[in-house]
Amino acid sequence: MRTLLLTTGAFAVAIGLLWIGQGTGYVNWPQSSFMISQAQWAYYGTALGIVGLLMIVFARRR
Repeated sequence: MRTLLLTTGAFAVAIGLLWIGQGTGYVNWPQSSFMISQAQWAYYGTALGIVGLLMIVFARRR
């Protein structure tokens, strides 16, 4: 269970950072993404990143 939480948490943090980058316009990959320069995706990425960090913290405490 610990490995699953750590892996899923790390993946969530990585995807959250990508969404933040796309939402703020710093990451233009892929070029045709509907998420580029859309602030709502930066907020979604922040929320996903926080959830991922909480999963990692919870897994490390067990």
